[in-house]
Amino acid sequence: MPTTKKALFNWSSGKDSALTLYKILQNPEFKIECLLTSVNQQYQRISMHGVRVELLQAQAESIRIPLKIMQVPEMPTMEVYETVMTETLTELKNQGIMYSVFGDIFLEDLRKYREEQLSRIGFEGVFPIWKIPSLDLIQEFISLGFKTIVVCVNERYLDKSFVGRIIDQDFINDLPKNVDVCGENGEFHTFTFDGPIFSKPIDFEIGEIVYRKYEKPKTQDSSNKACDTNTADAFDFGFWYCDLIPK
Repeated sequence: MPTTKKALFNWSSGKDSALTLYKILQNPEFKIECLLTSVNQQYQRISMHGVRVELLQAQAESIRIPLKIMQVPEMPTMEVYETVMTETLTELKNQGIMYSVFGDIFLEDLRKYREEQLSRIGFEGVFPIWKIPSLDLIQEFISLGFKTIVVCVNERYLDKSFVGRIIDQDFINDLPKNVDVCGENGEFHTFTFDGPIFSKPIDFEIGEIVYRKYEKPKTQDSSNKACDTNTADAFDFGFWYCDLIPK
């Protein structure tokens, strides 16, 4: 019998992660040893999603897979981010974990970056939903009984009315044509609170909706920022966040 491949799962708390985890758990080739999540060290919320750590921990408990939190500073440089990631992966490698699973769909540059960084440490990337059409993925997600709420939207693509909504067919129908239905370009982020991978639903109530705009890095070499984007006017736009309060 072939040896099962020990893997970590890059868990964002959102829908793509949930569907990807569902798929990889059905693959006997891999054994998921832990969920790895990047958390803003200052605010103790999931990076980019803005979800409280308490809800992240509730997800892991319901999924029944150990959670590994990677503490990352607010607006880290690429150097700082990669140092933290290398230290974390090296620790996991020492536990026999050699594979890293992602829920990426079609961003070629992002996959290339991940694979290059992983290879330096001796890891291999695994991408179970790669190149599956976004519409097929979201329809499968809903049909499987997953439930997810939009916790962050980028105002470049969506207005405040979209944050705090449950993703269903009405939500999909309301999306502008230039927005990927899975938000793969960063249009929106989600928190998944029920579905076939959970032993019980995550209980929460909806808190306030807040607007946040990030300052452009003051250094001339802005490419040295881990949150950097190639879009020149990226910092002209802000984000709407919906706070979720654990019950």
